[in-house]
Amino acid sequence: MAGNPRNGRPYRRLVAATRRLGHPCWLCGHDIPPDLDVRHALSFTLDHLIPLSRGGDLLDPANARSAHRRCNSARGNRTSIKQARASRRW
Repeated sequence: MAGNPRNGRPYRRLVAATRRLGHPCWLCGHDIPPDLDVRHALSFTLDHLIPLSRGGDLLDPANARSAHRRCNSARGNRTSIKQARASRRW
């Protein structure tokens, strides 16, 4: 049985290729600083348009998007982008 597919060379190539494009976060629209530590909330992560848990393809470049770690974690495995809420209830 193979290990984690995200540790393989094809996945690392996809992450590097997506990161090189320098696109902003597709969830919030802000730029992703390239020099941050990988544990920082605003660092680069690879997000999948169709989540892997919902049948998305791990290595499909059309399914890969640049995202901040915080935005990617907040989205979870939802297929829709959550709209920004007002700061208080009106």
